[in-house]
Amino acid sequence: MNSEFEFSGFFELTPDLVCVAGKDGFLKKVNLAVIETLGFSEEELYNQPISSFIYHEDKELTQQNRAALLSGKVLHNFANRYQKKNGDIIWLEWTSIYFPNNEVVLAIAKNITERKIAEKEIEAGYQKFRNLATYFKKSIEKNKKYLAYQLHEELAQLVFALKMDVDLIANNSNALSDSSKAAVEHALGASKLIITTLQRISFSISPAMLDDFGLNATLEWLCNEFSILNTISCEFKSNYDEQSLSHEIKTDIFRICQESLTNVIEHACATHVKISIDCIEENVLLTIADNGKGFDVDQIKETPGLNSMQERTDTINGQLTIQSKSGEGTTVRFTVAKQKNDIL
Repeated sequence: MNSEFEFSGFFELTPDLVCVAGKDGFLKKVNLAVIETLGFSEEELYNQPISSFIYHEDKELTQQNRAALLSGKVLHNFANRYQKKNGDIIWLEWTSIYFPNNEVVLAIAKNITERKIAEKEIEAGYQKFRNLATYFKKSIEKNKKYLAYQLHEELAQLVFALKMDVDLIANNSNALSDSSKAAVEHALGASKLIITTLQRISFSISPAMLDDFGLNATLEWLCNEFSILNTISCEFKSNYDEQSLSHEIKTDIFRICQESLTNVIEHACATHVKISIDCIEENVLLTIADNGKGFDVDQIKETPGLNSMQERTDTINGQLTIQSKSGEGTTVRFTVAKQKNDIL
């Protein structure tokens, strides 16, 4: 081996793992840190191909990166796992360069096992939080569905039965006084209004349409109902595959639309709202834009509505952004990766 690849005292003393490997895939030279970290003797390290020390799940990825390295690409911060002589698995992060004239690779690695363990613990904690949040969210939706059923199927049916009785009285009202007839007519009108209101509240709490007809049909109905009740035009367009979304994500998209439209009613003073859903590569983008008075985003205070939207976004690892300026309307964008299967 040429002297330029001989180890200096610095390399022998550094805590980093330093090694020289041949193009043939065998180690040519290692420092003491390599021996102490992996637990193999120099003879054992030199007489076996490097791939024999690599954890089996990382061999293919390592081979791909090694091929790129030998083709002239410098390898920066490449992490893979090695199996020590005692069977323990460790993580090493490599920076490597290939010298074609000498047909050797100079590689320096840091032992990042503790960092990887910490990352796994954080990831496990996040997943536990996400699963718990999803569980509570589904429980809430289940309770809402039950409440909506009670309103629509139980209470509304009772009011409908009452309306039928009032109808019967109205059809036989010849013997009633004028004031009684007026009271019956008022009761008929009130019962119709109660039934309509219960149906609307039931839909708002938990739209059965979402399960029966899908997200697109439900949002079209929501926009039409919003326009009729608030005299604000609401346009809905979609360009995506609804089958690519889990039921959880569909529910979250509907709830975010609901909350956004409530904000339009309460704050925006808008005359037009446009809701669109588009597919962008592996993501789905929901956009809700209004032409209202807008606001200064930097001055916005936390509100229950915005907090609810952000919490829903966090539980499915999505992104929520709000763009607005005074006098220029507001645009809410919600982005999430496609996910056909629910988390729980």
